[in-house]
Amino acid sequence: MPRTRRATAIRHTPATPTEVTGTLPPEPAPRPAAHRPNTPPDGGTWGRVVREVADDLAVDALARDRAGKPPHDEAGRLREAGLPALLTPPATGTGADWRTACAALREIAAADGSIGELLARHYVLSWSPRLFGTQESARSVERRALDGRWLWAGDVTLPDADRAPATDPGLTLTPAGEGYVLDGQKSFAAGVTVADRLLIGAPDTRTGEPVVVTVDPGHPAVTADPAHDRLGQRLTGAGAVRFDGVPVAPHDVVATVPREEHDVPPCATLAPLALRLALVHVALGIAEGALAEARDVIRRGAPPAWTAFEPDGSGYETRPDSDPYLLLHYGELVTAAHAAASVAEPATRALAGGLLAGQGLGVEERAEIAVLVAAAEAVTHRSALHVTTRLLELTEGAAAFADDPGLDRFWRNARVLTAREASPRRFRDIGDHYLNGAQLPLTLRG
Repeated sequence: MPRTRRATAIRHTPATPTEVTGTLPPEPAPRPAAHRPNTPPDGGTWGRVVREVADDLAVDALARDRAGKPPHDEAGRLREAGLPALLTPPATGTGADWRTACAALREIAAADGSIGELLARHYVLSWSPRLFGTQESARSVERRALDGRWLWAGDVTLPDADRAPATDPGLTLTPAGEGYVLDGQKSFAAGVTVADRLLIGAPDTRTGEPVVVTVDPGHPAVTADPAHDRLGQRLTGAGAVRFDGVPVAPHDVVATVPREEHDVPPCATLAPLALRLALVHVALGIAEGALAEARDVIRRGAPPAWTAFEPDGSGYETRPDSDPYLLLHYGELVTAAHAAASVAEPATRALAGGLLAGQGLGVEERAEIAVLVAAAEAVTHRSALHVTTRLLELTEGAAAFADDPGLDRFWRNARVLTAREASPRRFRDIGDHYLNGAQLPLTLRG
């Protein structure tokens, strides 16, 4: 029986009305289940809008995951609800704050991890002009994005040249008049088929300095090749994009970044931290969504019988929801999710403060934020993998029923999302900071 309402495993504390200001711009005609964008929510209704979208996504999440099609419909659902505009910089006078945005990502990811990641990357990119550019250039981009209701995709992290894979030739910006010409190819983790604009970092061929630019993916010289048959996170719209002599006008140049990283201001180096923390909330949402789905399976009585064992090896038949050992396992998993949430919260507060500090952010403050984000990332990734793996074991046999809950999608999504970062590296950095007082390096490279 298809579910029409999504159960939530662990309810986070919603943003208070004072944390949310402004309204949403009007949007195109909505889906029946979504918020009506021509009546923008006030500060107290962001939570309701997010829950409605999450419930809408949860209804057909399994079918969409198995179909694995580009997320055109899903992006439309986000736009109809106005969620791309939830997080907008203060100068625009609309939107909510970072903590509210992270709570929204967690809620959406519990229903659909792929769409949670798509939205997470959009939020980070929408804030990036403020981190890299001048106030004037940032406001220009932000205003055009708000007026055009842009959904962002792209990548402003700059990998080391000696670590770039041979299969990825990278991007180059060649000066042409007052602007540039963009060439090359790059893979993106989300949005290549549905984004309204791409935000990209690439080196200037003349100076070698990284330059951050915006590109219209609809330009005829831009070709997107969506990724197919991914193990998990199938609906993010991942893929490769090729740029063949794409003109970049002066007003599309967001910023030129110093070539030497020690010359980069601390606020700019928050960009990779913001992305990592946003994806932490996506991973946490995936774990919570898996718990909620597994709870529904148990409450429906699938598997139909559960064999519990006493310490002496004797077994007895009991209802799944009354087996003391099953209760113990679920208690442990819920606690693991709670622990991850408790570690993510101080990192979220610290990053939100650092982003609002802007150019006033100091080196030591940035280093402390980096440690908190590293801790949140390491703990949450381990918890998400543990929770989703164990739930598959605890619900063994449920897939044999006609109403297959598809719990494997949560594990696949968690596995793909967390594979990009190595927890041992994060733990090493935290240990070095604690024992030796070492500061995590100021970097734009993640």
